[in-house]
Amino acid sequence: MTAMDAELAAKYATLKSNIEDLGRVIVAFSGGVDSSLVAYVAAETLGDDALAVTSGSKSLKRSDLKLAGELADKWGMRHRIIVTDEVMKPEYRANPVNRCFHCKTSLYEALEQIAADEGYDHVLNGTNTDDLGDHRPGLIAARNYEVASPLVDAGFAKRDIRALATALGMENARKPQAACLSSRFPYGSHITEARLAQVEAAEDALAELGFSQFRVRHHEDVARIEIVAEELPRALELREAIQDRVKAAGYRFVAVDLGGFRSGSLNEGLIDAVQLSP
Repeated sequence: MTAMDAELAAKYATLKSNIEDLGRVIVAFSGGVDSSLVAYVAAETLGDDALAVTSGSKSLKRSDLKLAGELADKWGMRHRIIVTDEVMKPEYRANPVNRCFHCKTSLYEALEQIAADEGYDHVLNGTNTDDLGDHRPGLIAARNYEVASPLVDAGFAKRDIRALATALGMENARKPQAACLSSRFPYGSHITEARLAQVEAAEDALAELGFSQFRVRHHEDVARIEIVAEELPRALELREAIQDRVKAAGYRFVAVDLGGFRSGSLNEGLIDAVQLSP
């Protein structure tokens, strides 16, 4: 552990205290830094009374599934992989604007069942304060299942999470944010396991070419690639390799978005409409 400032140390102490008060817990653990911090601190605080659970459904990248297992082993966490059924649900496959609600409902329903069967008191997630202002239908599912959000309760924003993860020496402290693969599809564009695999193959190609933060947005025959602005010049230098490898994933056309990478870009133009609905 490295030194942390007084404010971060106070938040860390609050987070540990809050988790300790929850008793036996299950943590919804995706391998991203947010849920990783909750799982890490839960294991540190509660020991065997904490169980990290990862859904290995096809909406999670195989690389993230592998990472979750590796981190759990390194950190000595109790860990379990399950497969949730969201991809089989018609209401999820139709990809409505509240798709995440159906996904998280499948997840929390499964975790609630484990909790009931095995005597856990609470299910925890990695939601932080920065998540509260975006279009996040999954938060409704969390409320429906009374899922606890200890990072919110302790006042953690994304920057605090990365700072504490770094101070604790967590290997994925600087891991780029990685939403589920279904977030690459415009709302109304149907989702199948084959389409998820296509997007994953295209993004794996970009990772192999050394890009750090990116998304492949699926627009039927067109792959619209978002890359962080500082890597756009390199994308132009490698345009032939990018085109060849992304086409090999099954796309006819490959476009690089000059707006660069931005999380939740498919929510653009959606948030105000959702907020204004009665």
